[in-house]
Amino acid sequence: MRELILLRHAHAEPAAPGQADIDRPLSAQGLAEAEAAGRWLLAQGLVPDCVLCSPARRARETLEAVLQVAGYVEQRLEQAIYEATLGTLIGLLQEHREVERLMLVGHNPGMERLVALLHSGQSGQYRGMPTAAVAVLSLPGTDIEPGVGRLSAFWWP
Repeated sequence: MRELILLRHAHAEPAAPGQADIDRPLSAQGLAEAEAAGRWLLAQGLVPDCVLCSPARRARETLEAVLQVAGYVEQRLEQAIYEATLGTLIGLLQEHREVERLMLVGHNPGMERLVALLHSGQSGQYRGMPTAAVAVLSLPGTDIEPGVGRLSAFWWP
């Protein structure tokens, strides 16, 4: 069985006048949330084998803070995660199906809809994923299909 860890970026500063959304940094609260997520992942023994991260500054800063606590692993910025559709996210999972424990660092509504789709088979039935929340799904085999995941853990700061 493989595991998928979905991490929503931590709390970000609002955009400054003229600042692009992709360039928004973490707030002080967000940095604390990301460090707490890293401590939780480490305590649970959930250090990923590989991480795919949105190129948005707030996602990159979240990942950096998490890995400073949990330990560094193979990581790659993945442009497709920023403003991704469910189909795009599923495609990324399929491309990395050989990874035993994969982590995606991204944004809502994509993260919460992906959890819902993999767990219940319906992406419209989602309840939300707060900033810096972590969802861990166990996936049987290598086929990524709606409803095949078992939600084994859900944490938020």
